[in-house]
Amino acid sequence: MKIYKLLTGVIIDDNGHYYSVPVADWDRFINDDNILFNLNELIRSGKAVKTNNIEEAAIVAPVGNLQELWACGVTYLRSKVGRQEESKASGGADFYGKVYEAERPEVFFKATPNRVVGHQQKVKIRKDSTWDVPEPELTLLVTSSGKIIGYTIGNDMSSRSIEGENPLYLPQAKTYDACAAIGPCIYITDQPLNKNTIISMEISRNNRIIFEGTVALGQMKRTPEELVSFVYRECSFPQGCLIMTGTGIVPGSDFTLQSGDEIKIAIDQIGILVNTVA
Repeated sequence: MKIYKLLTGVIIDDNGHYYSVPVADWDRFINDDNILFNLNELIRSGKAVKTNNIEEAAIVAPVGNLQELWACGVTYLRSKVGRQEESKASGGADFYGKVYEAERPEVFFKATPNRVVGHQQKVKIRKDSTWDVPEPELTLLVTSSGKIIGYTIGNDMSSRSIEGENPLYLPQAKTYDACAAIGPCIYITDQPLNKNTIISMEISRNNRIIFEGTVALGQMKRTPEELVSFVYRECSFPQGCLIMTGTGIVPGSDFTLQSGDEIKIAIDQIGILVNTVA
């Protein structure tokens, strides 16, 4: 089952059957350990009204006003190699190899809701950066109790030039206005995603594909539950939060984003997130 956040409520997609539900408080609605059962109850009881389709233009990022977006890094081998390449000159390459093998993962605060954009909205690259990439990531929706109740697609926009200059510049490389996109929906399920789930990314410039790549979820070194446990270890999230789980698709050192580029990220069962670079 999928749910789409709109400005005026929620659309439930139950295997191609669409239902509309007015929701005044997304934070409270989504922070529900029993959300799958309760969504089915809304449909069964008739409180969710059947509708014909979803207007893409009405979809907004599925994040609440009081939720935070966190992220995890170096969870795939390709990410480790990419980070080592970009930070070699600064002497920071060893850190990425160590964190890939360490018990404690790299976790960091990514964005407040006002810095997150949704499907078909524009992401940004920093004006003081010379090397910028999107990072396609499975993103977890986690309740205040620490339960994973759903999954969405995330684009962790990153400045490789700033992070590569010095690993201590990570917050500047990662956090700025329109630094992240999530959507288009939340895939609600009580089952973990299959390890054969494919994440893919395609970048187009002037209607021509200039980069594409895929990775299987099974290549992620750490489990989603492990990442949640570290994010929640000494932090409370009264309304729940979203957690990006890292990327296994890293464009080479000869690639950087430009204004007007279109980024398409797809994850099996969830859908396709589309954004354009401002």
